[in-house]
Amino acid sequence: MSERPTTPAARAGLVADTALALLAERGMRGLTHRAVDDAAGLPQGSTSNVARTRQALLELAVRRLADREERVLALQDLPAPREGTDALLDALALTVHRALTQNRDLTLARYELALEATRRPELRAHFDTAGARFRTHLTALVTALGSPSPDRHALTLIAWADGLLLSCVAGSYHADPPTIPDIRADLGEIIEGMLGTRSAPRNAPGSATPS
Repeated sequence: MSERPTTPAARAGLVADTALALLAERGMRGLTHRAVDDAAGLPQGSTSNVARTRQALLELAVRRLADREERVLALQDLPAPREGTDALLDALALTVHRALTQNRDLTLARYELALEATRRPELRAHFDTAGARFRTHLTALVTALGSPSPDRHALTLIAWADGLLLSCVAGSYHADPPTIPDIRADLGEIIEGMLGTRSAPRNAPGSATPS
């Protein structure tokens, strides 16, 4: 067991990370204050001290999810469009592949929270605010690429990515996720259709040994 956190912020982070792990492993019904205490190796009542109600625990998980997914996706660190579409496609393909493989559990937790938000209006606002970070970055990106309709094109890319993730993490393609070159090819076709440009089909860096 890892050393217990010594600050309120560290304890809140541990509780939030444990909640996300439980959501991926056990689903929404498996997320309880006691379960978080047990899984995190904390004294009973510790999670309640951080998030007294179930709603507070879910909001904490949503905020942590947004922070962690922002680091995984790292849209702010992508190559600038002026560096060329090919470099951007390489980076985007690697980003999507990370969400499918290395961060599969985080993606599962997001779907659990998304479904719960449809039943809890009070959670919906928190989930939408967290998701707006990604939407804002992506809209700015397609704008810089020269999109004539950035809001619509951002939605198209998000819908494609969400559909791919759902099919390959929890759907019928869970045992056969696409390779980085496959993802890159899909992205190239979508962006080419949006912008009327053509990118060079090629393997993304690191595609020979996807994780």
